[in-house]
Amino acid sequence: MGLRQPHRRTGQAGGPGVSGGRASLGQYLVITGNYWAFTLTDGALRMLVVLHFHQLGYSPLQVAMLFLFYEVFGVVTNLVGGWLGARLGLNRTMNLGLLLQVGALAMLAVPAAMLTVPWVMAAQALSGIAKDLNKMSAKAGVKLLLPPGEQGRLYRWVAALTGSKNALKGIGFFLGGLLLSLLGFDGAVLAMAAALGLVWLASLGLLRRDLGRSSAKPKFTELLSKSPAINRLSAARLFLFAARDVWFVVALPVYFSASLGWSHAEVGSVLALWIIGYGAVQAMAPTFTGRGRQPPGAGAAFGWALGLATLTAGLAWALSAAWPPEAVLIGGLLAFGAAFAVNSALHSYLIVSHAREDGVSLDVGFYYMANAGGRLLGTVLSGWVFQVAGLAACLWISAGLLAVSALVALSLPGSAARPAG
Repeated sequence: MGLRQPHRRTGQAGGPGVSGGRASLGQYLVITGNYWAFTLTDGALRMLVVLHFHQLGYSPLQVAMLFLFYEVFGVVTNLVGGWLGARLGLNRTMNLGLLLQVGALAMLAVPAAMLTVPWVMAAQALSGIAKDLNKMSAKAGVKLLLPPGEQGRLYRWVAALTGSKNALKGIGFFLGGLLLSLLGFDGAVLAMAAALGLVWLASLGLLRRDLGRSSAKPKFTELLSKSPAINRLSAARLFLFAARDVWFVVALPVYFSASLGWSHAEVGSVLALWIIGYGAVQAMAPTFTGRGRQPPGAGAAFGWALGLATLTAGLAWALSAAWPPEAVLIGGLLAFGAAFAVNSALHSYLIVSHAREDGVSLDVGFYYMANAGGRLLGTVLSGWVFQVAGLAACLWISAGLLAVSALVALSLPGSAARPAG
């Protein structure tokens, strides 16, 4: 069996026969606008919760626990969301994600006495479901806007969508702090809920109906991918994101604060700027990996992951050898962020390229379930390994996970799927 089903020009609205002309570009802009608006609120909400509940006297562990369900529900949502997208259409799952985020924001606009840990965890769980519905719908929807012969254009569109999202998430960190200082916690979440509600209303009218709906209704038993390429890409993605978060999520900011004496504002600003830069590099990934008109494949994914593993091992060695930690980590953050951004963009393109035309959301949802699983694994390891062995150990584990990701990527087909015919 081939990796992709033959391209069929069905003529249905939102089906795979949509040309790469003005209509496709318009839908791409609608999807991108939805994704941008959601991402701004997602980044701002994370910063609002961290800062506000820290001010209320919550311990770092209690603040971290507020986001536990956000990650856990991401694993489930990506799997089930892909099935829903295939049955109901990606326009509905994207709009549902926007509406759920409005609800999550509204849940937090309650009197302070009601903002208990279980209540905030429930709101974060709802936000996590919303985020992964929105992301899965955006990534899967882009594939259906171009014919299979335009793999280079598909790579550029996916890279631009993903990179701009990450840059805006960093901007969202700044936005959250600004809104908190100007409007207070309640005012900030209500303002974001109102703005995102307007985006949701616009999306209801602008996003093409039946986008991504499978012609054959997939059964719930078809949630797990049967494609070796999708399974291998998903495994590579899991190890890739576990490798990032094992040192980035908990260990690094705590090390900056506790060991180097940085203020919370300095830590937050550096990480926000890092995410913005990371997104900018991600959007430019086709410039770094393109070879003429040939889209990248397994060789590129293996080479970039192996290079990142080598870089990370070098950072771990430098810290273990007692090099100046501030210089090592600042320089390492820049280099790691740039290389990781290219790796992530390559993976995002390859999954969209190899996914089935009919029921694309099933494959993309399964893949981003692995992505969420990697984040969850990395987050748990980050706190535990840092506590028992320190930051250098986190980096050594990161390098090992990246090496595994590279080896898994090497087993992929040699290039992205070719156009039918």
